[in-house]
Formats: sequence, structure tokens, C-alpha cells
Amino acid sequence: MTLNSISPLEGRYKAEITELALIFSEERLMAKRLEVEIEYLIALSLKAQLPELRKFTAVQVKKLRSIYKNFSPKDAEEVKKIEKTTDHDIKALEYFVKQRLKKIGLQAESEFYHFALTSEDVNNLAYSLQLREGVKIYGKAVEKLLSQLKKLAVENKDIALLGRTHGQPATPTTVGKELAVFYFRLKTALQALSSVRLTAKFSGATGNWNAHVIAYRNVDWVKFSRNFVQQFGFEFNPLTTQIEPHDKLAEVYQTIVRINNIIKDLDIDLWLYISRGVFGLKKLAAAVGSSTMPHKVNPIKFENSEGNVGISNSLLVFLADKLPLSRMQRDLSDSTVLRNQGVALAYALLALKNTLKGLSRLQVNKQYCEQELNQHWEVLAEPIQVFLRKIGYHKPYEKLKQLTRGHTVTREALHSFIRGLKIKEEDKKLLLGLTPQNYTGLASKLVTEFLK
Repeated sequence: MTLNSISPLEGRYKAEITELALIFSEERLMAKRLEVEIEYLIALSLKAQLPELRKFTAVQVKKLRSIYKNFSPKDAEEVKKIEKTTDHDIKALEYFVKQRLKKIGLQAESEFYHFALTSEDVNNLAYSLQLREGVKIYGKAVEKLLSQLKKLAVENKDIALLGRTHGQPATPTTVGKELAVFYFRLKTALQALSSVRLTAKFSGATGNWNAHVIAYRNVDWVKFSRNFVQQFGFEFNPLTTQIEPHDKLAEVYQTIVRINNIIKDLDIDLWLYISRGVFGLKKLAAAVGSSTMPHKVNPIKFENSEGNVGISNSLLVFLADKLPLSRMQRDLSDSTVLRNQGVALAYALLALKNTLKGLSRLQVNKQYCEQELNQHWEVLAEPIQVFLRKIGYHKPYEKLKQLTRGHTVTREALHSFIRGLKIKEEDKKLLLGLTPQNYTGLASKLVTEFLK
């Protein structure tokens, strides 16, 4: 039962990450390992054309592929039963397949299953296949977030908003432009994630094809392995130890950390905007905000997201730091670590989904935005002093500093100051036309131009 799960991913949040559970489960890892092993056996027959291995017919190839394509929970249980004896997961899978090969009339070819390979030849491809599928699902969720951010940015591109730098009143912006900043950052990071091409090795116990060459000196094993790796869509790594060094896996993890941090930054800003009154949250009739305070409507989705980003990043950073390190030709500490890449990605997906839910409940409080701007006419000190500099006015910054620094300035006080300036009437008219609401620069245009 999910109520007895030690991990909240398998308990409370199971329904939110089901699609990743189907990819990163141990059953699916077995299936991916099988895919690599079976395709290797087929390639040995049809590509390497080893004299002791007959050329498989189309019917035989179809039967071979059905072993991994139709791999079932019952099959996985059978493999685990064998593993209790072997105490080795790859070897258990080998014995399982040899039983299946016997059933389809290929018992004579069974010794060419896992021929001259080390476990890592299979595992590095299998784990990368899992990660690529998981990242694809994660990427689609990021695209949903991008779509929602773009929609909100465009809808609110003209709503003026008091800027705050260091938490203090600053140059106005617009609600839409501030959301567009996160859209642009996420889009750039997602493009970086999509551009990472995973690498793989397929070169035996210490990366030199030693056993391969002893068995078949006339086969171009480097070329064969390159073609085999590339058929899975990965980049071939010809120089490795027993393990593929995982540098590209680390690059994927680090890029997801960047995306997570952008989402966390968005969560925090939206939380602050809600606290400030810029945004409100749509009320759900049956929802409860507090066990004791009936009035509460809390930004819990953004808070949940922020927390899950933290868990995801802690795992991803550890994965990226640990996996590229291996003692000499190999040690096994990467094995147990790699099994957690799905956990790290699941927390990232959970965070992202909560941010999406939070965004769907947001509503801009236009009245508050306008009221807040009207309380801070001092933010117009910037354009006034800049304009006065342009026309050569004596010490304009210092005069505006004296008037506004540390003070809440009213419209009347600022207009009185402007009228007292010894400048042309047309310049006074321009400055008197400034308001906190219309002093938003190119904010609206930026949304229109860069969110096409």
C-alpha cells in the first residue's frame, strides 16, 4: 500500500510521477538491459557475421526482440529469483535469456549472448536510455510551464508594477515583463538540455576490446562498436576505462539543476508578490488554508515546489559530482548511485507540476498595483535627474537625492519641485507628464518582441 511507502514519491506523490516510475523502475531497467543485449546478439549475427554464429532470419530476429519488447512483471520476478542465487543482476538476466533462447530454438547461439562484454557495456547504454526517456517527459512538462508563463506574460504586459531592488521601491516595470524574464531563462535552459548528446562505450572489461580481439582478430571492433552505439542515438566514446566516465550524464544533471533553480526563483518571487498583494489566489471552495485560521488562502503549491526543487538539486548535484569519479579502471560505487537518477528527476517533475498548479490559480490585483505605485512617486527621481543631466542642469542627482532619498514623496511634492526648476516650459511639461504608471520604459514592447 502507498500509505506504507518509505518514500513520498511512492506514497503521497505517486500519482504525480507515474510516468517516470514506468521508466526508471527496476523492471524497466531490466528491459533496457535486455534491449542492449539482444540487439548486440543480433548485430553479432548480421553485422559482425561471426562464422560460429548463424545468420538470423527475419522471423528469428522478431522472436529475439519480443524477449525485451514483451518483458513483463512476471519475467522481472523470475530474474530476481535467479539473482538470489547469482548475487549479480546482469548474470541473472543472462541466465533468464538463455532459457528463453532455448524455447525459441536458439540454444546453440546462447553463448554469444553477452559475448566478451562487461556489465558496464550494457549498463551505460541502459541507464542512458532511461535518462533520455525521462528527460523527454520532463522536457514536455517544462514546455507546459513555458506556455503558461508566456500566456500570463502577454496578458499582463501592460500592467504597471512597482519594481523593488534590495526590497526597496525602485523603477517601475510591468507584471508581464517580469514573468517574461522567467520564460526567457527557462526557454534558454531547456534548449541547453535538449542539445546534450549522451555518450556511450562498448569496449569490454577495461575499454580495450581485449577478449573481443582474442576471439576474432579480423573484426573491426571499434567500427562495430561505434555503429552499435550510434544505432541507439548516442555518441560513441572510444577511450574509456571499464566504465563510461558519465561526463555527459553529469551535464544533463547540471542543466536540470539550472532549470530547477530558475523554477525556484520563480516560486520565491511569486510567493513574495502574493504576500505583497500583487497577486491573489483563486479560492477553491472545499480547500482549507489553515487548521485554525479560516481566512487563509496559502501559496502552498509554490512552497511545495520550492521544497521539492531542493531535494532534487541535492541529489542531482551529488550525482554530477560523484559519477565522473572512478578509481583507476573502475569501482562499483557508481552502480548504486546511478539507480537514483530517476528519483532526482521525479522530484524535479513534482516541483514543476506544483508550480504549474500554482500559476493556474494566480490572478493579478490591478487595483493594488496601481495603489502601490501611487504611494511611491519618489521612483520618478531617476528619470527626472537623468533628463536634467541631459539638458546640462547643475547637480541634478544631488538635488533629487536631497528631495527623495529615504522619503515617501507625494505627487504634489514632486510636481512642486519640477515647477520650481529653471528649465524650459516644454521640458517641465514633459516631466510633469510622468507618473509611476507610465514610467515603464520598453517593458511592454519587450514582451511583444521577444515572446513571439
